[in-house]
Amino acid sequence: MKDLNSDLFDPVTVMESEWAHGGSNSDADFGFAFNDSNFSDRILRIEIMADPVDPQPDSETCTTIADWARHRKRRREDIKKDNVGDLPDEQILNGNQPDMDDCVASENQDEEVVAMVEESPSGDEAVISNDDLNLGMDYAEPAVVRFKTLHISSPILAAKSPFFYKLFSNGMRESELRHVTLRINASEEAALMELLNFMYSNTLSIKTAPGLLDVLMAADKFEVASCMRYCSRLLRNIAMTPESALLYLELPSSVLMAEAVQPLTDAAKQYLASRYKDITKFQEEVMNLPLVGVEAILSSDDLQVASEDAVYDFVLKWARQQYSNVEERRIVLGSRLARLIRFPYMTCRKLKKVLTCSDFEHDVSSKLVLEALFFKAEVPHRQRSLAAEEPTCSSRRFLERAYKYRPVKVVEFELPRQQCVVYLDLKRDECNNLFPSGRVYSQAFHLGGQGFFLSAHCNMDQQSSFHCFGLFLGMQEKGSVSFTVDYEFAARSRPTEEFVSKYKGNYTFTGGKAVGYRNLFAIPWTSFMAEDCLYFINGVLHLRAELTIRH
Repeated sequence: MKDLNSDLFDPVTVMESEWAHGGSNSDADFGFAFNDSNFSDRILRIEIMADPVDPQPDSETCTTIADWARHRKRRREDIKKDNVGDLPDEQILNGNQPDMDDCVASENQDEEVVAMVEESPSGDEAVISNDDLNLGMDYAEPAVVRFKTLHISSPILAAKSPFFYKLFSNGMRESELRHVTLRINASEEAALMELLNFMYSNTLSIKTAPGLLDVLMAADKFEVASCMRYCSRLLRNIAMTPESALLYLELPSSVLMAEAVQPLTDAAKQYLASRYKDITKFQEEVMNLPLVGVEAILSSDDLQVASEDAVYDFVLKWARQQYSNVEERRIVLGSRLARLIRFPYMTCRKLKKVLTCSDFEHDVSSKLVLEALFFKAEVPHRQRSLAAEEPTCSSRRFLERAYKYRPVKVVEFELPRQQCVVYLDLKRDECNNLFPSGRVYSQAFHLGGQGFFLSAHCNMDQQSSFHCFGLFLGMQEKGSVSFTVDYEFAARSRPTEEFVSKYKGNYTFTGGKAVGYRNLFAIPWTSFMAEDCLYFINGVLHLRAELTIRH
């Protein structure tokens, strides 16, 4: 039968064909040949070892993904207790190193698979050491509880897995011998059997999340990329929870795993970002998330936050709670979280505080603030160009979020009179969302030492006969300070795309007051939002307010 198998499936030819198509030929179903001596050229002996004292959960002991999460949480807390002074999640979350605690087997076992070909008096079998297979690690050999024997086809397994290809095609005499032995823990048995069956049939019988994770880990260990992608697809179809999303983000991060399970981790990040987009609503829950969860949330463009200043304050609060040691905190902030704070959209007042913040290394904070100030000084088209040139989605520091308080650009003058010119841009979608009674506020800006803001409204006109767009100017500080301000509202208009004055006035502010015009453009809301509206240029409404202090 060996010759027949060689004719049907040449290992090198099949492997190159399979891997050229991403590691799997979805049309090839050899399930009929699984553990059938008539279609096999090798015998696989699986030695099953007793699990260590504290085994990882498997699909038999965990019925839901929450069981996995609870077990991992206990493990994380134990590690923290045992390693006081170590950076809690730094090694676990390093994108370039696999998290050994995440694997199916316990961290106490050798993570490399023990593979050998046994020796017999007949000379039909021989021993292959770990060094021969480039899998060598020294460890104390555990006791064998039981073993299984399977008939396997080396061409089929070699085509699916570089691990088995190296085992069967390593150029040594032993690669032609018939008996191969693998050693695994008892908790890995079910997953390995599912994996081997998948390599023949391209399907799995198990459908639960914990069971799929077991198979996913086994597929990673034995380098079966097609099975990893298959598990990833099935897991994405299972309703996600915060616990499962965090678990997926903390899977081992070898190069193969990162590529094969990328759609799953992307879905987990998207789920967390969507669930916690309003971080003030889930503040206590978010404050207890691990680093990978916070990174996923901060990577989102759709955070519902007042401003980037609020993002910065949240990050500092979270880091101080999670990392009491200032040196550890500086490492996490500088290497992991700073790139997710969009410093160019922070106010200058907050940027000044960044420079003196002891939670950042001085050279790190100086670089971040300098970069932010240079961006603010750029002309708008250059700012858009910088945002478009962002190299990866993991660093989006030049992209603007959907802030509750819209960013403004301010030009200030001290002479001959204290004056400032404020520019506020609103997208068509933002304006549309104001209907029927919404409002959006700008970030604060300052004139004469006092804080002001702009607010755009959808409101009723003076006779309450139709909805319309209004613009107002407000003063932040409440108190006895009195300011008389001349103000003018203007908007860009087609076809010239120049600013056209729409309303002038003056008002004496005493704090906590707002003044403006209920129908800035003197048209109904339906006309304002129409496709042919003159005030939207490439989908953006450009507003300008000029403020001058009257002495």
